[in-house]
Amino acid sequence: MRIKPFQALYPDLKAIESPDKFCENAKDEFPAFRKRGWYLEFPEAAFYIYQIEDGHRKHTGLIALNAVSDFLSGKIKKHENTISEKEKQQMELFLQWKAILKPVLLTYPSVPTIEHWLQEFIGQSPAYFTTRFQKDGQVHRMWPVTESTDIAFLQELFAAHVPRTYIADGHHRTTSVALLQEQFRDHPSGSDFDHLFCIFIGADELDILDFNRVVQVSDDLSPVQFMGYLSEVFTIKRLAASRRPAHKFEIVLYQNETWHALEWKPEILARFPKEQVLLDVSLLNELVLKEMLGMRDIRTDSRITYIDGSRGIEGVQRSVDAGRNRLGFILFPVSLDDMMHIADKGENLPPKSTYFEPRIRTGMMVMGLS
Repeated sequence: MRIKPFQALYPDLKAIESPDKFCENAKDEFPAFRKRGWYLEFPEAAFYIYQIEDGHRKHTGLIALNAVSDFLSGKIKKHENTISEKEKQQMELFLQWKAILKPVLLTYPSVPTIEHWLQEFIGQSPAYFTTRFQKDGQVHRMWPVTESTDIAFLQELFAAHVPRTYIADGHHRTTSVALLQEQFRDHPSGSDFDHLFCIFIGADELDILDFNRVVQVSDDLSPVQFMGYLSEVFTIKRLAASRRPAHKFEIVLYQNETWHALEWKPEILARFPKEQVLLDVSLLNELVLKEMLGMRDIRTDSRITYIDGSRGIEGVQRSVDAGRNRLGFILFPVSLDDMMHIADKGENLPPKSTYFEPRIRTGMMVMGLS
């Protein structure tokens, strides 16, 4: 990867009352916030070590710019299709803000030399700023890297040890910047669309969570009838209490205040080529949502609600209990190895397959475009 330092914008923490509210409103209020002087610009080009501490661990990464050409050449790998309307919206916002308010989250097979260097650096001095988010109890810290020798060393490490990265969050931001680069290739706008605004976090520093589904079904489909359909592809076991799936190829179903463990039958899995990476979400989409429930386009069907794993089992249960004839499917998280393997093959995961943490808040670290 070809990384580059830059002068970041960040909130004047003395001027804002609540980091939670500030970041929640940044997308709508960024021009006004900047006009009021609530953003500061770091005085020189730097890399920024960023750490997010949640309830159980500290996640540390590096914020930097990366050449868009690395994305176009396939070194920055995607695993999702993007939607042109969302790309258009992102492009318009970038031009309106003259800034990008959130870095793309890129992950890579962890490199001990890089992780050790980052930890050693932050252990030598206090953070440049520390911010506590009350709603989820997270603490965010930032350390700038400004010495030319340190910058050059990090550039050498990434060039030598990180030949490829994977987009964990920010597919639309990535493609939108690439489209803006092409749009202004012959008519320069004065904005930097040659670089992606990124936070690099090694795979060992990331948590990958489940992404679950709540599905509205027809009044004509009784619970008994649906369980009969499911028994054709699953071995079904009733559970005494709620729990997450214990392993890949097991899904937990919640309906009518009861919980069931669904395990794909061996003969179902045997239908697919051994070299194919099988995902629970793909099997669920094809064999249950499409074939049993008649959902033709999983991406757009309004009967599906997606519940990310940060909301827990309770989030699925509340959504199911809030309406009639709803089913909750809790999935085992897609592994990083499976995600990377699919991306390496140039293939895509189904929509809403993965949810990565940690996630930097919108508006906390900003790349100015001009």
